Amino acid sequence: MTVLTVIAGMSLLAWLWLLAGQGGFWRTDVRLPRATAARPDGEPRRWPSVAVVVPARDEAEVLGVSLPSLLAQDYPGRAEVFLVDDGSTDGTGELAGELHERYGGLPLTVSSPGEPPPGWTGKLWAVRHGITLAGERFAPEFLLLTDADIAHRPDSLRELAAAAVDAELDMVSLMARLRVETGWERLIVPAFVYFFAQLYPFRWINRPRSRTAAAAGGCVLIRASAVAAAQVPDAIRQSVIDDVALARAVKRSGGRIWLGLADRVDSVRPYPDLGELWHMVSRSAYAQLRHNPALLAGTVLGLALIYLVPPAAALGGALTASWSLCGLGAAAWAVMAATYLPMLRYYAQPLWLAPTLPYTAALYLLMTLDSARDHYRGRGAAWKGRTYPRPDTSA
Repeated sequence: MTVLTVIAGMSLLAWLWLLAGQGGFWRTDVRLPRATAARPDGEPRRWPSVAVVVPARDEAEVLGVSLPSLLAQDYPGRAEVFLVDDGSTDGTGELAGELHERYGGLPLTVSSPGEPPPGWTGKLWAVRHGITLAGERFAPEFLLLTDADIAHRPDSLRELAAAAVDAELDMVSLMARLRVETGWERLIVPAFVYFFAQLYPFRWINRPRSRTAAAAGGCVLIRASAVAAAQVPDAIRQSVIDDVALARAVKRSGGRIWLGLADRVDSVRPYPDLGELWHMVSRSAYAQLRHNPALLAGTVLGLALIYLVPPAAALGGALTASWSLCGLGAAAWAVMAATYLPMLRYYAQPLWLAPTLPYTAALYLLMTLDSARDHYRGRGAAWKGRTYPRPDTSA
């Protein structure tokens, strides 16, 4: 029992350190600034030209909501949309043209780059094609890289550009508000963003001298000059977790980046059951660990210590009348739940879900193990009919 009490104490100490020393990861107030992101009249001195690049593969289910929101952007400067059809079989490209005819709005170009060559992920090959098309058309000052399942409020591009221009940022990224409607989405989705922020605290990312770098691939506004300086997407062409790789490349090349939670950008992709949510996480979880067995083992032990020990100690201590064990476990569990409350409020979810975070963390642990199993069975990271092997790092 003494050993168990020590482990419970270590878990509590870990939570106290996370609470105070992990960049305030649990806070949800890192939002796109308004009063300081533009002049007092809310307008930058000049609106830069922007090319909106949308890689899309079999997105007909969601494109009817997302694409009209881009075409309807209220943007005073020049902006054009380039939808890159990445080998869709569901009529995504044709639907895009029909939506433009129906709704009008910003100019739209629909094109397809063909199958990606060896060493490229499909999304990054499509992004490269879209960037090339935009450069041939009008040499934009900024690129808005946004996924085909992301819907933007009418002033989204205006606010992003104003923030980038006023703060002299090279890249501004927003973590889109994911859909939370079903029971499984309520259990899994807020925790997904919570865990991401714990790994990559937004405040650390936004410090110019910090080495922490990450972005949210669904919504990235980036200067064309920063794209050239970082040599992206070519430099990250094999990356499955391309948003983090993009942010690292830009920051390494001297660019200033910013990441926050979105108020005007929403994901419209549904994840109605556990199977689809499981695949969303497991397809890239082991890639996040660089396919390293030692990192996998450390992650499993870390998740167990931080998320599973507190409820086990609290309940086990209560059942065995070991009150020191129970008290340490309950205290760690309480700190954990308290840090989760802001994310639940952001997603307008019941606060009683906070104590269930250990159960959700256990699911994520299993998803990570499943991702590693798929990798060693030769499946790699799979997405819409494509499977990507471990990147070749010998070059």
